[in-house]
Amino acid sequence: MIKHTKVFMLASMLFLMLSSCKKDEAVPAKTIAALVTENANLSLLRTAVVRAGLVETLSGQGTFTVFAPDNNAFAAAGLGTEAAINAVPEATLRQILLYHVLGQEYISGNIPSATTELTTAGDARVYVTKNSNGVFVNGSAVITADVDAQNGVVHVINKVLMPPPGNLVQLAQSNPNLSFLVAAVVRASQGTTNVAGVLSGTGPFTVFAPTNTAFQNAGFATVEAIQQANPNTLASILTYHVIGARVFSSDLTEGARPATVNGANVTITLAGGAKVKGNTNTTASNITATDIVASNGVVHVIDAVLLP
Repeated sequence: MIKHTKVFMLASMLFLMLSSCKKDEAVPAKTIAALVTENANLSLLRTAVVRAGLVETLSGQGTFTVFAPDNNAFAAAGLGTEAAINAVPEATLRQILLYHVLGQEYISGNIPSATTELTTAGDARVYVTKNSNGVFVNGSAVITADVDAQNGVVHVINKVLMPPPGNLVQLAQSNPNLSFLVAAVVRASQGTTNVAGVLSGTGPFTVFAPTNTAFQNAGFATVEAIQQANPNTLASILTYHVIGARVFSSDLTEGARPATVNGANVTITLAGGAKVKGNTNTTASNITATDIVASNGVVHVIDAVLLP
């Protein structure tokens, strides 16, 4: 009888332990939409989700990963108020927000130590990188990872991600501050190298894109001056601004010397802000905007023309 009593007690203890484990592993009670609503630092994201009509989606069945820009990220993107967000067309806002959503759960511990291409709920490509500095999406840092939800996981990020508007040439054409670069690409393509064809190709590429002011400081006062330049000389200069790989700001390292499509190397420095220097430039060019994603690569805007 004593033996049976001990077996019963052991079985009862095991049942209690298993019951306790099940409680500890209970599914989180809140959906992604509820978590966003309750987080004061995500109030602008909540406004955007409501405006885009995505509350029901992020409250419903499914397993999602959401890269959630915080309020500072929205402010940096020019969307720092409810009025600014509500001024964005609903369809455009929906497209932007769906670019932050994956249809599968990815916790940070399961992300490989490399760059992984994933497809978003908006059917576009996004790039998640894990390295010694943390986890990044399109170069944007994850500042709070693995916020567990009933229907997935949330990673808070420090930048609003923008879906690619097209390939690298189309991206440049959509930016008025890169109109001199577009003119240079068109003129260079009239020589022996079809630069526009290269930058419209499969890639991936990384382009250090000089602003209009950068071209003016390099001696091209007007678009007409660019159109008069030797196309082969322009092609040599432009291909010196292109790396034959997708390199986000999170991939840049101090002193790196990546090879360009031109065949020569540029030098990356990070002290005092990210910079890139050409071999015959006297000073380095500041990288003034980073991680602008195209369908076939990524653009970093710079404030000086690089010289081989």
